Amino acid sequence: MQDEELLRYSRHILLDDIGIEGQERIRAAHALVIGAGGLGSPVAMYLACAGVGTITVTDDDTVDLTNLQRQIAHRTESVGTPKVASLKNTLQALNPHTQVNAMQTRVDAKALDALVQHADVVLDCCDNFKTRQAVNAACVQHRKPLVSGAAIQFDGQISVYDSGQADAPCYACIFPPEATFEEVRCSTMGVFAPLVGIIGSMQAAEALKLIVGIGRSLQGRLLMLDGRAMEWNEIRMPRNPTCPVCGTSPSKQELAGEHAA
Repeated sequence: MQDEELLRYSRHILLDDIGIEGQERIRAAHALVIGAGGLGSPVAMYLACAGVGTITVTDDDTVDLTNLQRQIAHRTESVGTPKVASLKNTLQALNPHTQVNAMQTRVDAKALDALVQHADVVLDCCDNFKTRQAVNAACVQHRKPLVSGAAIQFDGQISVYDSGQADAPCYACIFPPEATFEEVRCSTMGVFAPLVGIIGSMQAAEALKLIVGIGRSLQGRLLMLDGRAMEWNEIRMPRNPTCPVCGTSPSKQELAGEHAA
């Protein structure tokens, strides 16, 4: 680590739980961020500022004027450009030491299989159920920790699904792939601007804790935020032994592949 980096990350290095060794782990880490919008913006920005060595971000959308109310990585002059390109510019301006891989695509099972296996931690910042299931299936297959967040209107939620832990639930244990969920989107339901910043910042914090190996993660716990009252509720989540993705069913791989496609 060069002198400039020692100074840049000095406030992390001062923390006993991180120090030089922890900062080196952050520097060597590869984070995969799915989505470059409301959640992906603060997630990627905090990871870059913290010194994560490589950040791969995927999103197939372009910046729209309506995004600027909450998607803090983008600027007015970015309207009409790919979100991943806009985010990459922001991250490189924040920290030139971070390598940013920008992929303008909606990831499918095949792409996720290649991307997840090279990541140390995966952050789900997308806005649709099918992609969430595909990301989860890939994380289970490659036993990579998944930090999942969601936000709509005044409600947010966050959890960690660490398939490397034998007793840990996966996303599909809590939200079964075969269940019918009505897709809710900001474009029709609205979202309170700071809410995505709160959830996204917590996702970044959980990812950094996993990278360094400190503290207690949100594995097995779903935190839900009522933004109107600014109150948190916690639900404990056990692993589902009959889960079609991470359970013991012989057909789990086929079901996981079906929902990841």
